[in-house]
Amino acid sequence: MSKSKRTISGRTVVITGAASGIGRALARRLSSHDCAVAIADIDEAGLKETADLLNGPTLLRVLDVRDADAQRDFAAEVREWAPTPIAAVFNNAGVAVAGTVLDGAPEDDQWLWDINFGGVINGTRAFLPILVEQGDGAIVNTSSIYGLMAVPNQSAYCSAKFAVRGYTDSLRHELRGTGVTAITVHPGGVNTNIVRNSRVKVDPNGPSKDEMAEQFAAITMTEPDKAAEVIHRGVEQGKARILIGPDAFMFDKLSRIAPARAYNIVESVSRIGMTRLENLLSKVGTALRSRRTTKDVAAK
Repeated sequence: MSKSKRTISGRTVVITGAASGIGRALARRLSSHDCAVAIADIDEAGLKETADLLNGPTLLRVLDVRDADAQRDFAAEVREWAPTPIAAVFNNAGVAVAGTVLDGAPEDDQWLWDINFGGVINGTRAFLPILVEQGDGAIVNTSSIYGLMAVPNQSAYCSAKFAVRGYTDSLRHELRGTGVTAITVHPGGVNTNIVRNSRVKVDPNGPSKDEMAEQFAAITMTEPDKAAEVIHRGVEQGKARILIGPDAFMFDKLSRIAPARAYNIVESVSRIGMTRLENLLSKVGTALRSRRTTKDVAAK
């Protein structure tokens, strides 16, 4: 399938989860590229801080993405307010939970699913009719590297992000011929507040949540501004999937080459080093492609 390039600069965009992190960085970047920006988040104080950083037309809405009626009201408000056609809707709001399946709190898992997947569904259903009526636009849904490969202690998060990936892929096929597309974003480690705002069952003998947040910040490979740049360019280049950060590319390769053993390999990264692992994956990928080509030739 050929890429369908589009321009979102200079048009209206909608961003949830805009009070901080990737959402705020996207709002700032797109506003600086002459976009009218409609931003939403449940964090009113953070949302106002984001709005103060924007230059052009801005619509601010305090919104719980779990509320389907509120999402539809927001879409109607944006439709009336938008000074230009809506170019893209970024369903970006997300939270985190850490815990085992055995010991985790079911209510925490449900809280995450309702936001990370339910919020994507609600935002898509609210804005999609507007985009289809226009005959143009993009639904951009944030998944994760944990929507490419599962890891322990993240069953709720992984399941929600895998669901976002499958939902968006299915939607993209449904939208063929409409002028509208659906795009999945897979961020790797981005230096945001997601760990600090997460629900984590803290081990009394282990690090505190603040210490976990500091550890996460120390190992992240991408800053929010860079993530926003990659997303902006990826949407305009017509990509169906946007990977953010070297860890995202690594997870993607591993999930293809060794899906059953991918996490075991990730555990070894700290011992062999990221550069050596990337070189190894590149060699394995080349070997597999060569092997497939040889088989195709033999079959003919």
